[in-house]
Amino acid sequence: MTSADQVGLLAASDAGVKPAMLGEYLRTVIELVRSGRRLSRADLDTCRQQGEDAANQGIALSAMLDLYLSATWRLWSEIDTRAARSNAATVAAAAAAMFRAADDAAEALAAGYERSQRRTIRFEESLRREFVDDLLAGSGAPDLMLERAARFGFNLAGAHQVAVARTGRWLVDAGPVHSRVEAHVLASFGGRDVMVATRDGLLVCLFPGAAHDPAPGLIRSLEEAGAGPWRLGIGRPGRGTGGLVRSYTEARQAIELADRLGSAGQVARFEELLPYRVLTADAGAVRELVAKVLGPLQSARGGGQHLIETLEAHIAASGNLSATARALHLSARAVGYRLERITQLTGHSPNDPEGRFVLELAVRCRPLVAIKEPSAAGQNPAVTPTSGMN
Repeated sequence: MTSADQVGLLAASDAGVKPAMLGEYLRTVIELVRSGRRLSRADLDTCRQQGEDAANQGIALSAMLDLYLSATWRLWSEIDTRAARSNAATVAAAAAAMFRAADDAAEALAAGYERSQRRTIRFEESLRREFVDDLLAGSGAPDLMLERAARFGFNLAGAHQVAVARTGRWLVDAGPVHSRVEAHVLASFGGRDVMVATRDGLLVCLFPGAAHDPAPGLIRSLEEAGAGPWRLGIGRPGRGTGGLVRSYTEARQAIELADRLGSAGQVARFEELLPYRVLTADAGAVRELVAKVLGPLQSARGGGQHLIETLEAHIAASGNLSATARALHLSARAVGYRLERITQLTGHSPNDPEGRFVLELAVRCRPLVAIKEPSAAGQNPAVTPTSGMN
């Protein structure tokens, strides 16, 4: 056994790593001491590969660095004994060559180790993204989906709820927003049975169906991430993959419907928007209702916008005349006149239960439709959506 082999065995024993992880490092260092050159590109590539191999085998980077540095100083003890008969300049040159090689090797080892970790993270992200895509699409072979779910600690048979967040820019996996929200979700739910991913530029969060309301914590985390304003859609809990797909679809629909309603709230819950879902089931009937009830208001002097705003304020004030007047900065008499004019033009009185129901239904449906401008042939006047309804 050569002295280099002996040094390698002792260093490996110190670090708790197999001596094979040193490769040809010691023999290369001996040659460098003789020639005075530095580690070549090929030598550094070998060290980087050793770092990658160590990461893949689960060996700690600290153990690898301990192995190489321990081997270096042990080898120096061997060389220093032989160099004792040489002059100081020769010893200094040998030491410089050796420890410069150790420094270069350590840097290459760390770079290889990090490269392996990045590759593993990207691979895991890819697997997770594909799993979530298949999960939300309701596709994927059952046996394979079960295997992938087990890998990520996700219970396919359980009940889950989906939240979808949207902002003004396209969100991507592993981006700053994704990373921050994922850290929040994992910390809140213990890392089990949860998923955070991006899909179509949206942030998608999957929670256990029995979990506490995720909205407050999610909104707080999203606001801390910046890039707002945010809109959060939440679907109803559902069991199994079919229920999860339905919850995801509902979360997206909740965002879309809240946008159409001009809602100022950050959170749109599908179950709270169900009445509007019923109304949008027949878009033609809704459009006809809005045009027939509110269209005649446009014949008022100056158009019908001020009358529609009065109706909206009156509805928001639960029919209280004084509160409506304060909201509009008008006198109660002026508001009363407008309500009378609404009754004359539409045939529905805001003070009559049936009339109030018809008018409120038309006002609330108004943001859901887009009525075309009237033509010269005398079609119903336009009723355009407002932006302030909740």
